[in-house]
Amino acid sequence: MTPTRTPFADTADRLAMLYSESFGGKAKGRYRIPTKLVRQLAGRRRLYEDDIRTLTREMFERGYVLIDMESFFVVMGANSFVNYRRANEDVLP
Repeated sequence: MTPTRTPFADTADRLAMLYSESFGGKAKGRYRIPTKLVRQLAGRRRLYEDDIRTLTREMFERGYVLIDMESFFVVMGANSFVNYRRANEDVLP
């Protein structure tokens, strides 16, 4: 059984592809993109909360994290977070 593609699958594919492309003085990696361009990629006049949630899930399925910063989005590889320090009960006041 083939899973159904969401309306944002193509947008997520393009955002994921941008991660590997050279621009902004770097060969590849994390980047920020204006909300206006994401709307344009998605073919939408507006992005609603459900749309952003769906796009975020699509990106995570591809190994990326999409962070909504209100006027722009940040795209990072999910593996970027693997080596972060871990807080536990011992470090809490």
